[in-house]
Amino acid sequence: MAKVAREMVERAGVDVDTLVELLIKNAAAELTTYYYYTILRVNLIGLQGESLKEIAEVARIEDRNHFEALVPRIYELGGKLPQDMVEFHNLSACPPARLPEDPSDVMAILRVLVEAERCAVRGYTHICNLTAGKDHRTYDLALAILNEEIEHESWFSEFLGEGPSGHFMRRGETSPFVSKFLR
Repeated sequence: MAKVAREMVERAGVDVDTLVELLIKNAAAELTTYYYYTILRVNLIGLQGESLKEIAEVARIEDRNHFEALVPRIYELGGKLPQDMVEFHNLSACPPARLPEDPSDVMAILRVLVEAERCAVRGYTHICNLTAGKDHRTYDLALAILNEEIEHESWFSEFLGEGPSGHFMRRGETSPFVSKFLR
């Protein structure tokens, strides 16, 4: 644990135990989403599904990267991940992004994907609001993840016909905002 880092965050007025709990819940959401997106991506078949597969894969890999980037900060602040995977899964800040009853319904899969991203956007916005001007490192990390989650949501919402977002699919680059935390 980085004792001075925790002390500075506490002195700035952040309830560090609450913050660590939020970070753990969001890390659980990222890892479980990575798992569920694997299942969703495999089921994106046919003409309609194949057009989404690459986007789902980028979001899946970036969610794993988000998990990897969150873990060091959790431990720096004196937290730790649960020893039990089922317990960790059940702590998730977001509901499971489970395959819909009809796995051939691409639009239902798309709705699962977009709702998972919207939950993540809400979660990281909350963390940014808690840490803005108080915990610069956590804020920077949460903001980086938030930027990527907003892009994921926009990609999926365009496929639902909710209007243009102005975002484009990235080519050959994953986690452009979070990559600095993965070094």
